[in-house]
Order: sequence, then structure tokens, then C-alpha cells
Amino acid sequence: MSSRIDKAFYDIGRLDTLAEADTPLHRLDPRAKLLTTLVFILCVVSFDKYEINRLLPFFLYPAVLIGLGDLPVGYLAKKLVLVSPFVLFIGIFNPWFDQETMLRVGPLAISGGWISFASLIIRFVLTVGAALLLIASTGFASICMAMERLGAPNIFAVQLLMLYRYLFVLIAESIRMTRAHSLRSFSSKGKIGYKVFMQILGNLLLRTIDRAQRIHMAMLSRAFTGEIRIARSFAFGYKEVLFFAGFSSLFIILRATDATALLGRLVLEFSR
Repeated sequence: MSSRIDKAFYDIGRLDTLAEADTPLHRLDPRAKLLTTLVFILCVVSFDKYEINRLLPFFLYPAVLIGLGDLPVGYLAKKLVLVSPFVLFIGIFNPWFDQETMLRVGPLAISGGWISFASLIIRFVLTVGAALLLIASTGFASICMAMERLGAPNIFAVQLLMLYRYLFVLIAESIRMTRAHSLRSFSSKGKIGYKVFMQILGNLLLRTIDRAQRIHMAMLSRAFTGEIRIARSFAFGYKEVLFFAGFSSLFIILRATDATALLGRLVLEFSR
């Protein structure tokens, strides 16, 4: 169990490691990437539940980000798979509630429930994937700073950042406690029973609260005023304007028009 927690700890920290790279995507101001991601998510979720074809061109945006940021596709795909059971559990009941046939492929009749289920999966991959790409190319501290500079309440941005950082404190304390239990439980071979688990959980809560208070005092002793500061300096220049305006215009065009149908007609015209 301790090894699984260790793996989870370093797996979460890898997103911050990816955000420290120096690529054209990483050098962009976080505000431009945050605003572009918000426009992307709004356009994707605004589609009808039966839309599939019109969602496919939106995969261009994550593909471009992965190329510009040199981000690991396999690692991001594993993250998507990790949280996919939530959306699968929500959408798997669609075929039972919506059994009206909406599409036929030869003798196979496809109900509206399966189409809406597929649309839900695509929108999940696009939106959650865009959020992961934003964190991997920007860093959570930079995202909170961008939110603050865009007008979000300072207390909200700071609390969000502290919540994210507190996860590392919680996991680190969990690693120490489970490792200590494994070294002292020879008869049970490191397995944690229900009673022991509840005791560990209570002690974990007390230890993390105490650790959080020490961190708070350390921050105050270093003159922390609530302003989010990061080591890398950013400026909203012409590159950020082009990035935001170009992609936002593309998203709006894809939302307002049926790009796949237009492309299909063009292919038919040229093939004649």
C-alpha cells in the first residue's frame, strides 16, 4: 500500500514538473491559455447531447498544444483513464432511458442513448483533456495567479492554490504513516485492518492539521501577504493576443458551422 501511495505522490507532482519546461507553449502568458481553455470548454459543452461529428474538429486544439508543448501523450491519456469511471457511470444508463432509434448502419439500429453516451465521452475527453493540458503547460500556481489578474477574488485564488498544495502535505504524511505501520506489523505482512485504518485516518487528520499550522506560521514569518508570486515572469504581448484570438475565433466558427459537413462536400466536389 505504501508503494501505491508513493507512486500517487510522484504522479501528481509530475504535472508541476511538466509545467517547468521551456517551449513556445510554456512561455505564453497563463492568462491567454486560461481564457482560451475557457472558451474551448464553453463551446464544447454547448453542443446538443446527440452531436458527435461536429465535436471531432475540436481535437485539433489539444493536438496543437501537445505539439507546441512537447507534452507526453501517454501520461495524459492515463490521467484521463483514471477519472473516466465517473463519466462512464453517469452515461452508461443513457441507452436504457433513450431507446428510440436515431441511426441505422446496415441492419444495426443505434438508439439515441448510445449516441448521447458517445457524445458525452467525447466531450469528457475534450474538456478534461484541455484542463490537464492547461495544468501541464502552465502550472497550478500560474493558473491561480492568472485568475487573480483576470479579476477573480484574491481569497478564492489563494484558497484554491493552498488546497492544491495541501494535497502534497496530506500524501506525504500518509506515506510516512503507512511506511511506519508496514515496518512494525510483521505478523499481518503490512496489511491494514479496518480498526487500524480508522486509527491511522484520525492520526493523519491531526498530523496534517498540525503540519498546516506550522506551514502557515512559516509563511507569515516570510512576509506572505496573500499575493501569489511565481519565479517565471510573464507579459501579455502580441503572441498571447494571436493565440487567444486565433483559437477563440476557430472555436466559435466550429460551433456556429458544421465543419465536417463542409469538408465532406468539398471532398465530394474535388473527387468528381
